[in-house]
Amino acid sequence: MACFTDPSFSDQRLELTKPISLVYIIDDIFDVYGTLDQLILFTDAVKRWELTGTEHLPEFMKKCLSALYEITNAFSEKIYKKHGLNPINTLKKSFLQLLNASLEGAHWSDSGELPNSEEYLKHATVSTGLHVMLVHSFFLFHQNITKETLAILDDFPDIIYSVAKILRLCDDLEGHKNKNQSGFDGSYIECYMREHQETSAEDAERHVEELISMEWKRLNRQVLGRDQQFPSSFTKFCLSAARMVPLMYHYRTNPSLSNLHQHVKSIANAGVAHVNSLVL
Repeated sequence: MACFTDPSFSDQRLELTKPISLVYIIDDIFDVYGTLDQLILFTDAVKRWELTGTEHLPEFMKKCLSALYEITNAFSEKIYKKHGLNPINTLKKSFLQLLNASLEGAHWSDSGELPNSEEYLKHATVSTGLHVMLVHSFFLFHQNITKETLAILDDFPDIIYSVAKILRLCDDLEGHKNKNQSGFDGSYIECYMREHQETSAEDAERHVEELISMEWKRLNRQVLGRDQQFPSSFTKFCLSAARMVPLMYHYRTNPSLSNLHQHVKSIANAGVAHVNSLVL
């Protein structure tokens, strides 16, 4: 809703909800429910894009794989019929990038040792899965799709990386402030404070806030620069996605957002009441 804002984008919102849901499910599998051996088998199955060899996986993992294949294949078929170019390999690669990064986090969790902050951030930015959503969204715009554009998307372009990095840093910052999180995958702040043992938690949080500010400047340059790799519709979409990040994390502490929630709720209730009166 924050990115596909036009009412005419109803179908696009429905289609995008599917890969977003898959990202959340995969995140829970890797962060909470899967053992390391299971996660390795799970990732290998996605590399092969088939269910053979998954007999020893729990049923919920096999159902997730089936849903991943079915949804992605159906999405690719729709795009192929519209544009004449099948994005299946690009979509597969986006999910595999997510799984490889998440698997790296699972190895850290299993060993109980965290990497240095730079290595952590490189993998953890990808494990947000935000690039999966942005890659899918690109194909949902009514625009020409070329092999050259697919090659750029496959390479994790800077504009996508910046949005994902903002999400990762915001998530780790809020997670550090709120310790009530399930699972264990470390955080940038933990890695940074281990490298800089003289640094207080407050100073580490300020450091992350500075990194977020720097990444916003980098994103703005990519959106407003003259040499654009992508159509303006997609760069605006990426910008909207980044703008949504602080709203998600500051929802409970921002009175304006709470008031907006109540306003939308009252409009919805009024609409239901109006429909009911028409039915009666």
